[in-house]
Amino acid sequence: MSPDPTFHNLASDLVVLSARLTRAVRREVEHPAGARALSILDELGPAGVTALAVADRCSQPTMTATVKGLEEQGLVSRRPHPTDGRAQVVDLTDAGHAELARIRRLNAELVTARLADTDHTAEEVATAVAVMRDILRPNPQEDTL
Repeated sequence: MSPDPTFHNLASDLVVLSARLTRAVRREVEHPAGARALSILDELGPAGVTALAVADRCSQPTMTATVKGLEEQGLVSRRPHPTDGRAQVVDLTDAGHAELARIRRLNAELVTARLADTDHTAEEVATAVAVMRDILRPNPQEDTL
């Protein structure tokens, strides 16, 4: 059975348009380098640099540099890993939580302003959000890779 071509095209458009929306928001809202790492820490909770790198799909040295910069800004803290003496656990500080809240508020304000120029209802936006949540729900098979 072949998939419905319209559904397939809409699925492709969803990926393209979500990426464009992300880029548009980033161009208009000041994000610190490492905003993605702040968001990952908010999602995962305290984590090691390796786990953060895996979640962000970047190299460990790249994430180490990102964490260092965020730590210098006071947005994250590091402490020794409780069971691995070679590793450290990274966590959001109060300032990190506040910065992430600022970024998310500005993102929402920008998208809200763009939505104001459309005829879309809150229910339609809620449906779009629900679809994205379903698509991004963790896949248990990915955890075993």
